[in-house]
Amino acid sequence: MIQQLFDRLSGKTDDRVKANIEIYTWQTCPYCIRAKMLLWWKGANYTEYKIDGDEDARAKMADRANGRRSVPQVFVNDAHLGGCDDIHALDARGELDPLLAQPA
Repeated sequence: MIQQLFDRLSGKTDDRVKANIEIYTWQTCPYCIRAKMLLWWKGANYTEYKIDGDEDARAKMADRANGRRSVPQVFVNDAHLGGCDDIHALDARGELDPLLAQPA
């Protein structure tokens, strides 16, 4: 676990994470920060869309997220996973790592 922490702090990503990950966020949203921290801890690279105050971007996110307008919204290989609580629940059930390991 200590080595994993050093790896993350040095910017090293996990070779097992092969998925294309996208996350829509607001900069000061605590749930967004918590979701990004989980992805960071997993060693995942992700594309972040900061949509603070951008209603067009929020509408695009909602279209992709089946109408959900809350942030964050997380997508893996274009599949909508949900928000912060959703990805933490997937992780608790051991279902997040296999999704992150699927090639894009």
